[in-house]
Amino acid sequence: MLGLMQDWPLLCHKILDHAATQHGRREIVSRSVEGPITRTTYADAHLRARKVAMMLEREGYAPGDRIATLAWNTARHLEAWYGIMGMGGVYHTLNPRLFPEQIAWIMNHAEDKALFVDLTFMPLVEKIAPQVKSLKQVIVLTDGQHMPETALDNVVAYEDWIAQADGDYRWKTLDENAACGMCYTSGTTGDPKGVVYSHRSNVLHAMIAVQPDAMGLSSRDVILPVVPMFHANAWGLAQSAPMIGAKLVMPGGKMDGPSIYELLDTEKVTFTAAVPTVWLMLLQHLEETGKKLPHLKKVVIGGSACPRAMTRKFQDNYDVEVIHAWGMTEMSPLGSLGTIKPEYADLEGDARLDIQEKQGFAPFGVEMKVTDDDNVARPWDGKTFGRLKVRGPAVAKGYYGGAGTDQFDEEGWFDTGDVAHIDPNGYMQITDRAKDVIKSGGEWISTIDLENLAVGHPDVAEAAVIGIRHPKWDERPLLVVVPKKDREPAKDDILGYMEGKVAKWWMPNDVVFVDEIPHTATGKIQKTTLRDQFRDYTLPD
Repeated sequence: MLGLMQDWPLLCHKILDHAATQHGRREIVSRSVEGPITRTTYADAHLRARKVAMMLEREGYAPGDRIATLAWNTARHLEAWYGIMGMGGVYHTLNPRLFPEQIAWIMNHAEDKALFVDLTFMPLVEKIAPQVKSLKQVIVLTDGQHMPETALDNVVAYEDWIAQADGDYRWKTLDENAACGMCYTSGTTGDPKGVVYSHRSNVLHAMIAVQPDAMGLSSRDVILPVVPMFHANAWGLAQSAPMIGAKLVMPGGKMDGPSIYELLDTEKVTFTAAVPTVWLMLLQHLEETGKKLPHLKKVVIGGSACPRAMTRKFQDNYDVEVIHAWGMTEMSPLGSLGTIKPEYADLEGDARLDIQEKQGFAPFGVEMKVTDDDNVARPWDGKTFGRLKVRGPAVAKGYYGGAGTDQFDEEGWFDTGDVAHIDPNGYMQITDRAKDVIKSGGEWISTIDLENLAVGHPDVAEAAVIGIRHPKWDERPLLVVVPKKDREPAKDDILGYMEGKVAKWWMPNDVVFVDEIPHTATGKIQKTTLRDQFRDYTLPD
């Protein structure tokens, strides 16, 4: 017997329809690439997205065509996304922080047919476009007045282009399982792998994200997605914000502390999200200027482990709730969020920070487990490590083109490549990437725990830990430290600060000071480069 409910497919453009109908006058504020702050509304974005869809169809693009974007978080980028999806196309976000050769490889692998690009990246596009044989057109996200000179063929200014359409367009009727977006992973070895999102998965992911025990968003929020749209779907905020009708503040390309603070303050932002490196810059700006955050209520920190000291500063100094989150491109990307369950509601001080240091628990729509190397489930005791595996309606079941099949099993579980443990209340804590964990004397040492501890030292700006070969113990930890500006901490100072806070056999065998720690294109510490840099390093006796 079947239910007698309407067949109402979960399609992404229905999110923008809802925003325009119920929250049409709500603002979308952007720091434009040209410079000025611009203001539009969901109603305007809805019309302009239909113009994008209309023009793409008029130019001959068809459902299923991959349409790339190489752009910052702005209203124009958002309009392009919804226009692409609304005509049945597949938006494909490109990460400008990758090497040009990598971007060209990814575009060729995806067979991108058109490209929406910000002015910032035109020099990059001029280098790579001739290498992408499928590329037919470049649409520059600007107006005619700011259009740069270029030798590329078939290049148009976005504002002039959509001015040719009146927006009288009916969205395509699609299967909710049709592809609507693509994002290539950057955290894997070998070639990047393409993750293909469906309309259904994106809509469900947005509904998961807005739950009170997830991001907890509402129409009363003012949301600043600092995390770029080319980083795993902007953590779903490009769908969840219009779904609940929140005011959106788009930061453009300026991610420095003063620029982020300006938007937080002038637009009265209540909610924001980004990787720890961004918040390091903001907190440094606040400490240098003595400024406060009177409007901000909540910040989601993910992408890499959130240092305990960062959580403490946000909450104790600025009265901002920190939600530690974890996810992956393959998960659309949210996998867990560290909101507080009733079991932990009465905890205060360090006891509460102990819980917030974990990556949180899985919301409805995400299942997770930890297993040993033989796929035997490990207990949820808060201390037994294992391989973290996940499944759910917004989790990938494979990669574009069939790559990486060994990460997916016949029961639908995806091996994340992370090592983690889960406590009896469901709170998961990443202890390392499987490839980064230090194996010393047959036991595992968490590099993330050591890094978070070191960053708590008042003279440390950033820290990384890697394993160095050892004749007796196989591997031992080396702590790599970037000191804060105008500070000169000594090795013994750092080790003395850490002593007694972790098991003695976990303590780093040495500390080295560097000006900079390498990062991946998504802001994560690049351990492979560090290991190569210190390949010939010999630990002291």
